[in-house]
Parts: sequence; C-alpha cells; structure tokens
Amino acid sequence: MKQESETKRKILETALELIWESSYGSVSVDDICTKAGVNKGSFYYAFKSKSDLAIAAFERHWELKRPILDQVFSSQLSPLERLNKFCQGVIADQNEKYRTFGKVLGCPFCALGSELSTQDENIRKKVEQTNARFMKYFESVVRDLATDGLIESKDHAELARELYSYIMGVIMQAKIENNLKNLDRLEQGALRLLNLKQVAHASI
Repeated sequence: MKQESETKRKILETALELIWESSYGSVSVDDICTKAGVNKGSFYYAFKSKSDLAIAAFERHWELKRPILDQVFSSQLSPLERLNKFCQGVIADQNEKYRTFGKVLGCPFCALGSELSTQDENIRKKVEQTNARFMKYFESVVRDLATDGLIESKDHAELARELYSYIMGVIMQAKIENNLKNLDRLEQGALRLLNLKQVAHASI
C-alpha cells in the first residue's frame, strides 16, 4: 500500500509540473510516466484517464496551497496586510518558477481552465470550484475593509470576484508577455479597483 501511495504521489507531482510548465494538450501519459519513473500499467491502475489525473493533480496542488492561504489571509492581519502578503507571495512564487523553468508560468488553474473549459466539462468544473475557493479569501478582505469603513461595498462577493479577476488577469498577462515586471503593479492596481477612501484622499 505504501508503494502504491508513493507511485500515485510521483504521478500527481509530475503531472502538475509538466502541465504547468507547458500545457495539458502537449503532455502525454507517456511523458508523465517517463518523468515519474513509473510504467503505464501503474498509471492506469491509479487513474482512469489523463483528465482524471489532471483533476486529482490540481486538487492536490490546492490542498498544499490552502494552509499557506489560511496563513496569508489570517483574521489576525488587517485586510490590507492580507492583500499585501498575497500579492508579495504571488510575485515570490512566479520569480521562483522563472528561475527554475526560465519563463513565467502564471496560475496553473487559470491556464488549465482557459485551455480546456470548452473541451472537458469535469476539468472546467474543477477550475470553477477552485476559483470559488480563492474568491472566498478575497471576500473576507472586502468584507473587513467595508466594516472598517475604508471602502463602500454593497455586494462583497461581487467585488471580491472583480478583485480576483483583476489579479488573475495581471498574472495571465505576465505569462503571455513572459515578463515578471507586470506583477509590479499587482497590488497598486488592486487598491485602485477597491477605491479605498484613504487612497482617494491622499491623491487630492
């Protein structure tokens, strides 16, 4: 059982890395098995299909990411501190990936979703579910900013969606242009979108 679990872990980690580095369509089951050092029989014993593997790999990535997000968005921090920590974390992650792979990789969930949302309904649903999980964190920022009187928000969930969409858009643009400098405007753009009252006063 331990060996089976180790084999599955290797497949999941390898699939995530290869798909994130290139794309789902360009990575074959053979590629994954070769890099993971497992045979195809072991692959199909663990997963019914490449699609099922991708869904499992990205769920694993989320489970590893969630404790970090819980810390970044801790209620012990002010909402602006949470937003700052998240943006700085994105920049650090993308810089690390750039050093490893020599290119900006962007967000793995958005990359997979944009590639396959019209082709694989199960993958589309997984990415949609993951996006909803992320937006809950941003909703807490919006709600607390409104409670503190720093912004006006009638619909916290909708403003959180707009904030998340902006951030993902900047990350995607950095990937398309292969330019990490795009991420330098991540936080300031988010603050402008939120239209913080103290920022508005400072600009007058």
